[in-house]
Amino acid sequence: MIKILLSRKLGELRWTQADLSRATGIRASTINEMYHELCERVNLEHLDLICEALDCDLDEIIVRIPNKTAKSDEPRKKLVHK
Repeated sequence: MIKILLSRKLGELRWTQADLSRATGIRASTINEMYHELCERVNLEHLDLICEALDCDLDEIIVRIPNKTAKSDEPRKKLVHK
């Protein structure tokens, strides 16, 4: 599962969602969806702008937490390197 830690990072810096929107030019509604982890997709340019504005690395605002159960009943296919 992917977790967006934007609310935590903004809290640490005492920034509002509006502050981040103004600093990055990203729509307030987009910031809000990320803040509340409601988005299904994330724009890479937005992530770059957010990291730049907050002076942080990507791993400070987005992390992957391993799933407790597999999302699929099919076994995962392993890539064969030639």
